[in-house]
Amino acid sequence: MTSRLGELLQRRGTLTTEQLEKALTEQREHGGALASYLIKLNLVDEDVLMAFIEREYRLPVVDPLSLDISRDVLNLIPQQLVVKHHLIPTNLVRSTLTVAMADPSNVIAINEIKFLTGYDVKIALAAPGVIQQAIERHYDAQSSVDEVLSEMGEGVELLQDDDDVDLQELERSTEEAPVVRLVNAVLTDAIRKRASDIHVEPYERMLRVRFRIDGVLYEIMQPPLRLKNAITSRIKVMAQLDIAERRLPQDGRIKLKLSGRKEMDFRVSVMPTMFGEKVVMRLLDKSNLQLDMTKLGFAEAALANFKEAIYKPYGMVLVTGPTGSGKTTTLYSALAELNKVATNISTAEDPIEFNLMGINQVQMHEDIGLNFATALRSFLRQDPDIIMVGEIRDFETAEIGIKAALTGHLVLSTLHTNDAPSTINRLLNMGVEPFLVASSVNLILAQRLARVVCDQCREEEPVPPETLVKLGWPGEPFTPMRGLGCPTCGGTGYRGRVALYEVMPLTEALRELIVTGATATELKRAAIQQGMMSLRQSGLVHVARGTTTLEEILRVTMAD
Repeated sequence: MTSRLGELLQRRGTLTTEQLEKALTEQREHGGALASYLIKLNLVDEDVLMAFIEREYRLPVVDPLSLDISRDVLNLIPQQLVVKHHLIPTNLVRSTLTVAMADPSNVIAINEIKFLTGYDVKIALAAPGVIQQAIERHYDAQSSVDEVLSEMGEGVELLQDDDDVDLQELERSTEEAPVVRLVNAVLTDAIRKRASDIHVEPYERMLRVRFRIDGVLYEIMQPPLRLKNAITSRIKVMAQLDIAERRLPQDGRIKLKLSGRKEMDFRVSVMPTMFGEKVVMRLLDKSNLQLDMTKLGFAEAALANFKEAIYKPYGMVLVTGPTGSGKTTTLYSALAELNKVATNISTAEDPIEFNLMGINQVQMHEDIGLNFATALRSFLRQDPDIIMVGEIRDFETAEIGIKAALTGHLVLSTLHTNDAPSTINRLLNMGVEPFLVASSVNLILAQRLARVVCDQCREEEPVPPETLVKLGWPGEPFTPMRGLGCPTCGGTGYRGRVALYEVMPLTEALRELIVTGATATELKRAAIQQGMMSLRQSGLVHVARGTTTLEEILRVTMAD
């Protein structure tokens, strides 16, 4: 079987007979569109190919990723046929179904769709890579879920008033195989997509599931609203929470055993909202926990300063940044570095994210009075060398931590501040005396996570040199990179994240400024003069290396 597209390209001299045969062989073995194999095998450039097809067939070009395609339209063509012919339905107007495809010469595919749907078929042109991303977005994530949903029938009713939920009926529904499989499908899909969080959100007229991937939320599916109680209750059963309690927030944990003996933990938080309980699950993959400090992304000088501070016999080291900026990973890597037989390490955490062998980890329980301050007091009676406090939230915790740092203990902790210098003001605002802050703190580290440009679809994106100067780049001009979006990165242009660090060791000059009541701006100016690299500067270094993009750095850092 030959292809009209292949013949046209061969006649034009773009392809040789051998190259065309190679692409056709791949197509016969694996199915799909010839155009996708021509690009995959690097026989034709995608832009050249699409320009040729557009000229030859005079068809409109569409981007299925930017279209809001309804589930009804997607369901008109089975996934098997979509994958086989590498196409996707985009729109239905009266009796005409618009289908985006990369190879409009595929008459067999067009005839199959006409026969199957009974509609007239209108062809639009789309790049093979974009079609692949659209298929993955609309079909792959939904296929296992749809299969489960189709089995559920009308077994679960939508209850308008949550107070009238029959508890026994709810317990029965959580054990039904379709509900179990639906929740399992969501959890496994999140692992496959490298999500860090799963959000299950009920609204007045819809139930939404979103995944946070590389720090950004994406909507994945909208299960029927009638399933909200069954799904939430199933998750609560798995996390050993009380399914009868729907008015108070609850926290729990799910442990899954995957193939290959790999274990995955999900930290579960359930919160009552206006239209039902919202569930957020944080994925904790111990196998991906990076405890090697040299691989975290520190600049050489910053790593040397950080190591020097954590190896001091006493004092305080503070790690700051917003939620989800990787503070816990940095602290755990420091503890792993310090974890020796001769050292007694105790940690107070809320919650304990990962279990570390050789370290005494204590889970906080505010409801019974076990908070950070109480745990700290207890630690000081346990002959500690190193203490880690999950977070300094109030004056009491800060005061005990600073006293411990001044009496021969190394104290590691976190705060929620925007940068390293403003951490000093945060401690002062809590009520800690300036001289205590100046004498106890060894080093403050601020950090952010920036998305990494996808290796598979990166390309140069030239910017004027004056733009770089305006952003604060002091070196030679460079050409930043950007990600176009491909199947590997799910169309986002990014895959993975890198940490940006602002490391401020407290020198004698900075300590004097603190005691005299200097502002955060004055402290930052002095620290930069002494060699500190700000978060924005750290980000620009990564842009210059081609690790991330200018847009991403502007998103996660503030101007100095």
